[in-house]
Amino acid sequence: MPNANEDNLSALSQVQHRAVSELLRVAPVADDLARRFQEAGFSLALVGGSVRDALLGRLGNDLDFTTDARPEDVLKIVRPWADSVWEVGIAFGTVGLQKEARVEGVDRCFQIEVTTYRSEAYDRTSRKPEVSYGDSIEQDLVRRDFTVNAMAVALPEKTFIDPHGGLGDLAERVLRTPGTPEESFSDDPLRMMRAARFAAQLDFEVAADVVTAMTEMAGRIEIVSAERVRDELNKLILSAHPRKGLALLADTGIAGYVLPELPALRLESDEHHRHKDVYEHTLIVLEQAIDLEEDGPDLVLRLAALLHDIGKPRTRRFEKDGRVSFHHHEVVGAKMTKKRMTALKYSNELVKDVSRLVELHLRFHGYGMGEWTDSAVRRYVRDAGPLLERLHKLTRSDCTTRNKRKAASLSRAYDGLEERIAQLKEKEQLDAIRPDLDGNQIMEILGIGPGPAIGNAYKHLLELRLEHGPMEHDAAVTALKQWWSEQG
Repeated sequence: MPNANEDNLSALSQVQHRAVSELLRVAPVADDLARRFQEAGFSLALVGGSVRDALLGRLGNDLDFTTDARPEDVLKIVRPWADSVWEVGIAFGTVGLQKEARVEGVDRCFQIEVTTYRSEAYDRTSRKPEVSYGDSIEQDLVRRDFTVNAMAVALPEKTFIDPHGGLGDLAERVLRTPGTPEESFSDDPLRMMRAARFAAQLDFEVAADVVTAMTEMAGRIEIVSAERVRDELNKLILSAHPRKGLALLADTGIAGYVLPELPALRLESDEHHRHKDVYEHTLIVLEQAIDLEEDGPDLVLRLAALLHDIGKPRTRRFEKDGRVSFHHHEVVGAKMTKKRMTALKYSNELVKDVSRLVELHLRFHGYGMGEWTDSAVRRYVRDAGPLLERLHKLTRSDCTTRNKRKAASLSRAYDGLEERIAQLKEKEQLDAIRPDLDGNQIMEILGIGPGPAIGNAYKHLLELRLEHGPMEHDAAVTALKQWWSEQG
């Protein structure tokens, strides 16, 4: 394959170079699209993360292209060809499209973005980048965030373009910026979070000058919208190595602006070290929760693991006997979780689920290590609701003790709880525990209409159901009438 920067040929093997051609060969959709741009008098190149992932052998069905064609010209070219087109990002020079193609006997659906050569920068007050279009791919690549994302493959001739040494940095697994980090982060402060995200996703190191700039410019992240910060944080948390990215955000001070509850966990230890390093404990819990995932990354579980102890700094007390306590930190933490996630513009459903898991993460320990009664099991399952499986994982992950005997004891105790839940589920309906009489039946039996008394009766019957299990209809009627007679 021709190469526009021969100095980088030694950085990766010829096999890795050929990976770009090979992956493009099995994705004829790229060449087909390129020919259409060429016939219209424009250039097209695979660019950025798509080239990086191709060299790493992980190119999927998401393809990013860049072109000298303006968005209106791009639309004219792709509309007759694509299966569907969307213009959500057209204000920023991006046209999105979908194309189904048969590749080596397999039907694949490609998600494609074509972006006009551009540059973008923030001023000191705007939360949105100002976009201006460029006329050369070199101009486009220099404004990219990192050198490993500043490579391109011109199509259909497949010329490799690497003006900033991205190939060498890819070989060294290091993140550097095409220009100075200060210029890059001034153009778009979100790139500081992207550095942490790529470190977590790719398991790359971040160059020292980039870390320095992140530290010195951390406050600039405040100009970025909450939605963009949230989306970048999600990508980091859902990555293969989130600890790496989170630690970088905390160490550079950026977390102090976007997720201040995380660095706040770095509590000063008392002189006798009678409590754990909560920050380190939290990162271990996150890693252990990830190990328990069964169907891929779970954002709700990972956020709950990350935030489960954020109430500890506010509730820490040094007791007279020398112990350190964090009474009700789960309740305080749930409120803090709701506040932080709301500020980051998470959906109401996600806020509710994560906050509830934080609130419940100590519930298991509140029952002690003894035999679980049926009543305790019912209440545990009822309180967790649809979050029960995630609560199982979070509770197990929260054990980070180095005392193997204690860890084994806790594990056995939780095994016992899960066994009790399974046993009780075989006998009665646990997933949606309700009283044995509904509201209409209560009104009919008591001979009264809607009002507070019906709600109180319902709560009383629910409490009996939780405490004693299902009742026969006649027994429930008797219990209701007895309660009603006691109300005076």
